[in-house]
Amino acid sequence: MDSVPALDEPLKKVLGGNTAKVMADHLDLHTVGDLLHHYPRRYAERGELTRLSDLPLDEHVTVVAQVADARVHKFDRGTKQRLEVTLTDGSGRLQLVFFGRGVFAAQKELLPGRRGMFAGKVGVFRNVRQLAHPAYEMLGKDDGAAAVEAWANQLRPLYPACAQLESWKIEKAVGTLLDSLEATGWDGLVDALPESLRLGRGLAELPEALLKIHRPRTKTDIAVARDRLKWDEAFVLQVALARRRHADAQLPAVPRAPAEGGLLDAFDERLPFTLTDGQQSVSREIFADLATDHPMHRLLQGEVGSGKTMVALRAMLGVVDSGGQAAMLAPTEVLAQQHHRSITEMMGDLAEGGMLGGSEQGTKVVLLTGSMGAAARRQALLDLVTGEAGIVVGTHALIEDKVQFNDLGLVVVDEQHRFGVEQRDALRSKGKQPPHLLVMTATPIPRTVAMTVFGDLETSVLDQLPAGRSPIASHVVPAKDKPHFLARAWERVREEVAAGHQAYVVCPRIGDEMGEDNGDEGAEPKGAARKSAKPPGKSPAKSPEDEAEKRPPLAVLDIAEQLAKGPLRDLRVEVLHGRMQPEAKDEVMRRFAAAEVDVLVATTVIEVGVNVPNATAMVIMDADRFGVSQLHQLRGRVGRGSAAGLCLLVSEMPEGSPARARLGAVAATLDGFELSRIDLEQRREGDVLGQAQSGARSSLRVLAVIDDEEVIAAAREEAAAVVAADPELAGYPELRTALDAFLDEEREEYLDKG
Repeated sequence: MDSVPALDEPLKKVLGGNTAKVMADHLDLHTVGDLLHHYPRRYAERGELTRLSDLPLDEHVTVVAQVADARVHKFDRGTKQRLEVTLTDGSGRLQLVFFGRGVFAAQKELLPGRRGMFAGKVGVFRNVRQLAHPAYEMLGKDDGAAAVEAWANQLRPLYPACAQLESWKIEKAVGTLLDSLEATGWDGLVDALPESLRLGRGLAELPEALLKIHRPRTKTDIAVARDRLKWDEAFVLQVALARRRHADAQLPAVPRAPAEGGLLDAFDERLPFTLTDGQQSVSREIFADLATDHPMHRLLQGEVGSGKTMVALRAMLGVVDSGGQAAMLAPTEVLAQQHHRSITEMMGDLAEGGMLGGSEQGTKVVLLTGSMGAAARRQALLDLVTGEAGIVVGTHALIEDKVQFNDLGLVVVDEQHRFGVEQRDALRSKGKQPPHLLVMTATPIPRTVAMTVFGDLETSVLDQLPAGRSPIASHVVPAKDKPHFLARAWERVREEVAAGHQAYVVCPRIGDEMGEDNGDEGAEPKGAARKSAKPPGKSPAKSPEDEAEKRPPLAVLDIAEQLAKGPLRDLRVEVLHGRMQPEAKDEVMRRFAAAEVDVLVATTVIEVGVNVPNATAMVIMDADRFGVSQLHQLRGRVGRGSAAGLCLLVSEMPEGSPARARLGAVAATLDGFELSRIDLEQRREGDVLGQAQSGARSSLRVLAVIDDEEVIAAAREEAAAVVAADPELAGYPELRTALDAFLDEEREEYLDKG
């Protein structure tokens, strides 16, 4: 190249059209800057052979290994030939196979004793793992000790690659860019970190970090580079969030302080129990925020059953005391109805303000959902616009243009992740001035993720369950390894029913004939066959884990029939799933709540909004098909009364598999915060920041939110100081440029949405 490329220059101008197209289509790399920040995922030590013993099936891999053996075999009566090459690394073996014209070229290069890099998709044939027609590059043609010594201690970057573009081709492309940038003194490179911050933290300069991440000489080089590049990502992200917090803090809001001897005091006097220390502490934080003249932005996270609704209700009553109104937004009608029912039950006649028999200190609590009748809807809208109703609980119906408030002072959003930025803002815009905002989630989130994803919100945590909640014993049931354990599980269900209790059985799939996509209900893969369909013919190469994964998920209708005819015969077994008519669902749930049903076989439709204290046992079939947080949420449906709860996680996955390890972790702890860490460790950071869902690359390349809590916390402090002193970043032009590049429209919306 004659001149240095600008960081926003398209790759096709630098690398050629074909390579650039593959990078764009398969790796989402479009510009020089994209490729420069496409960091190696790990490094191969030349001379240290990579492990072949546990290569993942059906995944593209790059391995460094030695040729142990190479043989040509003829077939089809000698008219065709194939080359079989065996690689070794001391831990295991891998076979390469070449056919046709590829045999001759490979035969000349792949000689026993030679080492090389090999890339391809791992398949299996006759119980042997193999790469068919892999791409490869040899690492030194001399078999002698001198050649080995020459590259023995060097580190070779292995990049996130794809079938169409191997790691070493990416390495060459990155090398081309680095050579060009070095030759011109890194002209045009934008460094977002303020010099004072970089020096104060002892971080490397950006050019040095980029060279060391792509061309390390030692492992220390990699550590120095990663330390610097983590700070780049954490700092830019935290500046974006700090600016959002600063902008929100400039908005005016009406301070909402509870009235002495008012509605809140009347409610507290009637409480038949004492608030937990956690509830009292969190309430103090919320009331302090509500008393200020700028809008509260607070995230309230806590376990299922930790009493978040009670905390939110007390905040809403305090706002009503001050003359304002409060709205609670729930993601589903079932949840909205449950919140409305529990709030009116807790308040008693205080929820009947202005009504016959209602308390003089009370207010009206109304429900607003899309399926309400026209008359009830008209009355609810009238109560809101006149101020007669101090509290409204509703679904997306609250956001519609027709809904107007007299004086909206507080918005409570339940299950924050279910709502988009437009919905949250549409409700907030209904206040005469920006209302205060409290968002709640029952999914425990590690502090690092809360700081990163919900960075525009102050965070309160309820990690203590109220008195009266019973412990839940959890166990993994290995159905395939030990079938008598599953038989014992059904005996335990019968014992719970005999003791006067009830049980849930949860399945990933419905199992009817209408097509097998069950929406958001379970963990079912789209297009799964019915359980009655036989899996494809067994291949001797498949592991027990492969077999368990290929089998269609167990279905509600099938399991309910088997239980009613078999181990749970003579018990009252009913089914519940999302495709039932609303009236039928309501009727089944009413009968279950009234203890007219012993065992409810259901999909994850029971995950939220179901509270039956008499249900003490839950059996989750194919538990490995559910996520960690989903299992934790489901388990929270039992142990809600005075009797102890039991949760049995049934799986056919073999012992030692990652799926069984995950279930073991769920069974080992009831601490949702610990489980959320386990959950996060198994997911890409892109999932956490919302990029994976849209197909875009994660904005985090070296920062791991689960491991880098200290960096994120320190970056938050530094960012807050910079933004407080210079909100417009007038003195930080490079930071502004980096911020504009980081915050594309989609990511900005995701940060808004949380």
